Amino acid sequence: MRIRRTNIILAGCLAVSACQSGPTSQAVSDRNSEFGCIAGTVGGAIIGGLIGSTIGAGTGQVLAVGAGIGGGGFVGNRLACR
Repeated sequence: MRIRRTNIILAGCLAVSACQSGPTSQAVSDRNSEFGCIAGTVGGAIIGGLIGSTIGAGTGQVLAVGAGIGGGGFVGNRLACR
């Protein structure tokens, strides 16, 4: 049940991230780039935290969630802010 919920949340995040339209001017392009960078970082942190929450129990789970948030945020930032 927990994995199913994680998959639904992951699918929702991916669907929302696909809604970004193409830029029409330099100012709009800069704003969209900044939004994409922030969205990638936050989205990666959320997904990493969800994946980390499925690992371990007790203190190990807390550490896994923290590592998932940090790692997911880093990867999301690197992918979105090229």
